[in-house]
Amino acid sequence: MAAVEIKQVRKVYQRDTQKVQVLDGISLEIAKGDFVALMGPSGSGKTTLLNLIGGLDRPTSGDVIVSGTSLSGLKGRKLAKWRARNIGFIFQLYNLIPVLTAIQNVELPLLLVPMSGKERRKRARTALELVGLGDRLAHYPRQLSGGQEQRVAIARALVSDPEVLLADEPTGDLDRKSGEEILNLVVRLNREFGKTILMVTHDPHAAERATHALHLDKGVLSN
Repeated sequence: MAAVEIKQVRKVYQRDTQKVQVLDGISLEIAKGDFVALMGPSGSGKTTLLNLIGGLDRPTSGDVIVSGTSLSGLKGRKLAKWRARNIGFIFQLYNLIPVLTAIQNVELPLLLVPMSGKERRKRARTALELVGLGDRLAHYPRQLSGGQEQRVAIARALVSDPEVLLADEPTGDLDRKSGEEILNLVVRLNREFGKTILMVTHDPHAAERATHALHLDKGVLSN
C-alpha cells in the first residue's frame, strides 16, 4: 500500500467571475519511506497539492488517499483527529505560537489525541531531544534562532509519530548553514526513521537530497 495516492485530482478556485484551475487532473503515488522533492515556479500549485494531501483543502474532483484512508470521507473533527495522528506539517515560517514555550508548541498536535498531560510532555520532550533541542524546552520562540525555531517546528511535526511529513520550503527562510542543518535532519528522518516525506522547494540543492524530484508547472506534474 502506498503512503500517498493522488487520483485524477483537479483543483479550481473561483475568483470573482473567473475560475482558476490550479491542478489539472494530477495522479501521483508516493511509496512508504520515499522522500520526494516537489519543484516548480511560484503559483504552479505546489502548496495547493501539499494542502490537499494534508487534508487542509479539498479537491474539486478526484481522490486523495493517505495511508489507505480516502480523505473525501473525513470532515470536521474526524478529519482534524486523523490529521493530527497521520500528518506532520513543516512550514517555511515555522508557525510557532509566540506565547508558548518550545515544549508547549510541540505538544499542540497531541491535544486532539486522547492522552494524559504527563504522556504529552514526555513525547514532546523526546521529539525536542531528537532534533537537538533537549536543552531549550522552556525557551520561547523569540529566544531561539531561526534554525532552532525550525527544529521546534519539526519536533512538533514528529510528536504524534505520523507516517507522512509535508514540508513547504523548510529551508526557505534560513541562512545557508542553518538550511543545511535542517536538510540533514529531514534526510535523517527519512533514512533512519522511515518517514515518508514530500518537500516543496525552489532550491535545486535541497531537491538533490531527496530520493527523486517531481516538477509541477501550470497544474501539470512531470518527472
